[in-house]
Parts: sequence; C-alpha cells; structure tokens
Amino acid sequence: MTEASSTSIRRKRHIREGPLHLMMLPAVVLLILFSYLPMVGIVLAFERFNPSKGFFGSPFVGWDNFKYVMNMPGIGQVMWNTVYISLMKIVAGLIAPIAFALLLNEIVGNKIKRTIQTLIYLPHFLSWVILGGIMIDILSPSGGLLNSLLGTFGIEPIFFLGNERMFPYVLVLSDVWKEFGFGTIIYLAAITSINPSLYEAALCDGASRFKQTLHITLPGMAPIIVLMMTLSLGNVLNAGFDQVFNLYSPVVYRTGDILDTLVYRLGLLDAQYGVATAVGLFKSVVSTCFIVVSYLCAYRFANYRIF
Repeated sequence: MTEASSTSIRRKRHIREGPLHLMMLPAVVLLILFSYLPMVGIVLAFERFNPSKGFFGSPFVGWDNFKYVMNMPGIGQVMWNTVYISLMKIVAGLIAPIAFALLLNEIVGNKIKRTIQTLIYLPHFLSWVILGGIMIDILSPSGGLLNSLLGTFGIEPIFFLGNERMFPYVLVLSDVWKEFGFGTIIYLAAITSINPSLYEAALCDGASRFKQTLHITLPGMAPIIVLMMTLSLGNVLNAGFDQVFNLYSPVVYRTGDILDTLVYRLGLLDAQYGVATAVGLFKSVVSTCFIVVSYLCAYRFANYRIF
C-alpha cells in the first residue's frame, strides 16, 4: 500500500468518525468540568483551609485532618451506620426486585403486567425531596396514614422517623419502595431471554410452575443476579445522602447519621472544609477499592467486562 493510499484511507476514516467525536465532545467537556477539575480540591484534605488564602496558600497540615476525624467522638458509630444501612439496602434491593419479577412473570395479561410495571417504576423518577415529604406525611404520628391505620386496631401512634431503633429500617424500606421497580425491569428482561423450549420440556415432564421457577427461571437469571450483586459492592459506603438528609433529625443521629451527612455538617455548617474533605476522600478511596473488587468479581463470576 502506497503512502498516498494510506493517507486517503485515514482521511476517509476521520471524515466518517468525525461526527461521532463531535457528539462526544459535550459529554467530555462536562466530564472534565464537573469530574476532573474539582479533584484539585482534594488538596484541602491536607490543609487548614483558609478561603482568603485559597487552595495553595493555606497552611499544609499533612495527615492532621485525618487524625482529627479518627479521634472524633462518634465516628465509629457513623461508619457503622453507613455500612449497616448500605448493606441492608443492597440485600433488600436484590431480594425485592427478584421476587417481584418472578411474581410479575406469572401474570398472563400483558396490559395488567405493563400497568403494574409503570406503577412500580414511577417512584424511581421522583426525587427524595418529594418522596421525603410523602414519607413524612405517611409516617406522621399525628394524622399520618399508617398511624391512622394502626389506630383502627387500637395501637398507639408510633413516631417512625423519631425512633432511633426503627429509623434505619424505615430508610431501607423506603429505598426499596423507590428503586425496586427499576430492578424488576432488569430481571424481567433476564427472564424473557430464557429459551421458552425449556419450559415446554419441563411441562411435558410434569414440572409444576414452582419447579419450573426453581430449576429454569432462577438458573437463567443467575448471571444477571451475580452481576448486579457484585456491582453493588461499590455502594457499600453510599447509604444515600439525599434520602437520609430529607428524613433524619438530631433525634436519630445515633443510628441514622452517615458519612455523607457528617461531611455536610462539617463542611457547610461548621466550615471545617479540610476535615470534611478528609472524610470525603477517605470514603472515595475505600469506595474505589470496593468498586475494583466488584468488577473483578463480576468478571470472575459473571464474565462481565468493561472493555
């Protein structure tokens, strides 16, 4: 191949792929502006930040901010709350959509099935500002829907959002209510990919619907279940700031305070920018390690690759 022909081929390829690169340009610019440039702020974790002196003029304190965080009273409880709540959300967020997808798959009528899918998927599109207000109205001890229902059975009103023992479970249940519709659609898609001839063969052998689910549907869903489970490991330290912030109060700090809400109070309320950045950096590093492990597990058990 001559140099002129290779140059012509490269030119044609650039002309053909040029529009695709232009389509990517806005996303790349946004990624740089909102994901890479803000990483300069990591330096705050190692400084006693003074806004008047800026990032590179504030005194350098090394690991002092991290030592201060580790010696804070209650930091162990905050870390425990974060891991405990997030793990419960991960487990419940796997079980609920799988179970509902299996039940929904048994419905014969497509119109009914689509209507139910739409209804359960709707909360996924609502922010926690809206859902938080709904939850507060439903769980209010004075006139709330749930307490009014309990009152008909002679049960005294319960302050669900003010009871530190119940609050973590309220977070988990409300998170499942919001997100299980999205997971259900994923698992329904996995069910539809199963070869129908397997069910026909099982029916000829006299297998009941339960045995078909146990021996065909669940094994057919197994790769997606393993994939979703391993990928969710990256959220071990993400207990959900939006949800907790809109539902918690000082009454339930002992069991409801998480790393993200601690960062909010330290950084925005107490103006301890260096300490707040240290907490955020610690969380990011640990989450990155979990994400790496989750992708390795996804590749090992589900043959999932990102490239």
